[in-house]
Amino acid sequence: MLDVPGWPGHRAGQHVDLRLTAPDGYTASRAYSVSAPTDPARPGLVQITVQRVTGGEVSPYLVDDLPVGAGIEVRGPVGGWFVWEPGTAGGAPVLLLAGGSGVAPLVAMVRARRSAQDRTPVRVLYSVRMPTDALFLDELTAPGLGGVDTEVWFTRAAPPDAPRAPARIGLRDLARHGWPADLAPVCYVCGPTGFVEAMTRMLLVLGHDPRSVRAERFGPSTD
Repeated sequence: MLDVPGWPGHRAGQHVDLRLTAPDGYTASRAYSVSAPTDPARPGLVQITVQRVTGGEVSPYLVDDLPVGAGIEVRGPVGGWFVWEPGTAGGAPVLLLAGGSGVAPLVAMVRARRSAQDRTPVRVLYSVRMPTDALFLDELTAPGLGGVDTEVWFTRAAPPDAPRAPARIGLRDLARHGWPADLAPVCYVCGPTGFVEAMTRMLLVLGHDPRSVRAERFGPSTD
């Protein structure tokens, strides 16, 4: 949670750039999606989600060592294409496809919908390696979201009660659980490069309009 004086507010799907400076003057910058929409009661509050990467240069510090009250440089909000706000797109249904920590900006969209009491139909398809890697799982699968349906697939190891063996999302999964193309949904895909490329190709094969597919990727191609 970052308290940013003078922050202009942000939209679900945008991100911020953080810059850290070491005592010797060395700097490192990283981009993180906001994982909650602007809170009207505290417009300067920016929530991000940091997945700790073993051996990483920045994330271990942010997760383990950054003290409460410490200063950090924040630039943003950044991005205007990969955003969704209640009441936009003429009420078209929304498909959110997340791979790993790519779920963060999509959760911000779900939260924005809930905060505005919006009734846009939303389907969330979340691919994650194993249960311990899943983020926001309790929130996304909680009852009472009202029009938000979530499917979670595990690619490496699944819990004993999972209805599906570990596997990547395939074309049949996307056709069965995503919105059909003839409903003209707006599709948001976020995750590692390989995941985003695979999901985008499948959406196009299923007949979705390329103009309705919005993608945000990070890192090298992975599974």
